[in-house]
Amino acid sequence: MSQGLVTASYIVAAVLFIMSLAGLSKQESAKAGNWYGVAGMAIALLATIFNPEVTGLGWIIVAMAIGGAIGVRFALKVEMTEMPELIAILHSFVGLAAVFVGYNTYIDHGDLAGAMLNIHNTEIFLGVFIGAVTFTGSIVAFGKLRGLVSSKPLTLPHRHKLNLLAVVVSAILLIWFVQVEGSTFALLVMTLIALAFGWHLVASIGGADMPVVISMLNSYSGWAAAAAGFMLSNDLLIVTGALVGSSGAILSYIMCRAMNRSFISVIAGGFGSDGTVSSGEEEDGEYTEVNAEDVAEMLKNSSSVIITPGYGMAVAQAQYPVAELVSRLRAAGVKVRFGIHPVAGRLPGHMNVLLAEAKVPYDVVLEMDEINDDFDDTDTVLVIGANDTVNPAASEDPASPIAGMPVLEVWKAQQVVVFKRSMNTGYAGVQNPLFFRENSVMLFGDAKDSVDNILRAL
Repeated sequence: MSQGLVTASYIVAAVLFIMSLAGLSKQESAKAGNWYGVAGMAIALLATIFNPEVTGLGWIIVAMAIGGAIGVRFALKVEMTEMPELIAILHSFVGLAAVFVGYNTYIDHGDLAGAMLNIHNTEIFLGVFIGAVTFTGSIVAFGKLRGLVSSKPLTLPHRHKLNLLAVVVSAILLIWFVQVEGSTFALLVMTLIALAFGWHLVASIGGADMPVVISMLNSYSGWAAAAAGFMLSNDLLIVTGALVGSSGAILSYIMCRAMNRSFISVIAGGFGSDGTVSSGEEEDGEYTEVNAEDVAEMLKNSSSVIITPGYGMAVAQAQYPVAELVSRLRAAGVKVRFGIHPVAGRLPGHMNVLLAEAKVPYDVVLEMDEINDDFDDTDTVLVIGANDTVNPAASEDPASPIAGMPVLEVWKAQQVVVFKRSMNTGYAGVQNPLFFRENSVMLFGDAKDSVDNILRAL
């Protein structure tokens, strides 16, 4: 394959990646967007493999075969509920790859001198720094999402000063690394600092804010890939990394606005809960328990219903019976819609993907800003596995760890049915006063079983 054909293939792949991002911005075109991305990556891989400058083709094919087999295995095995932690661990691989590329190009960079060597060393240093931060930060995010690490934020004394110190020392080491034309000691020390820095950034963030963290780590992995592209002189890797990095940063900014969080605080780390979490067993009053037959009767007498799903729906894989419930109610003339919080679940767009998977019509799936004003005129709200995203304490209790976070104002409806396994708190560790309101009732049990029982009662 000629160099001109490789360049043309890279341009086509870059266009397909842009079309993929555009397609993923809407539910209706998300599947097409995925296929654009797959096609772009296939073209990029083939063009890179058959690039006349590439050697060791046999080893590359072996590596691709192993990686492809692992990818197919996980794609078939991992459930949607496990997708957030899978994405987190994949981000860590991108960061680790950037670190390896950085050290490889540091060891063997060819004949460079003067300004070109300084530029190359700067690329190496920044690429390793971003990659190391992404690697350990993603590992901690994986641990939090997997339940291996406490979702409670780590609150070390002077933690923000420690973060600032890590950045300042790394900047000094960068100057040293460039001036002495590649000090191995400076690169090694910076790598250790960056690994600790990435770990501390994410460990300091509370569980309720993890969806934003995942989005931000996605951005970091993109910039790590772009840095690797500079070190390898690969234009497509630079473009692709920049697309992922910028889109991840924009998504993080949008989510921060939706949660009333500071975007700068996300980058700095240590935002969200102050570490004060409830025990999960405390109660703010008495709650009313109902059964599936009671809920079915409520739905029969309702003319408008809003369903607000959360991570509990994903865990129970209740999206399919929920979709059947929607079809049954709409056939009976009931106006049914979904209210989706921007951070429902543990991944941006988590609930939208689950509902699309269950063939729920796109036109009844509305974002929080589109539906919040309609709760006043709603007969019944079904809160299925959601907790923090429907917590009135966010707007009514200034002392709450989630104070100021916009939430779905479900308590304004005539009646609210909360589907939960128990009275335990949500991922933020904050008790929800919604459970004890006069117009709220609790339906305990597995969400899928509960919805199935309601369908039978209907």
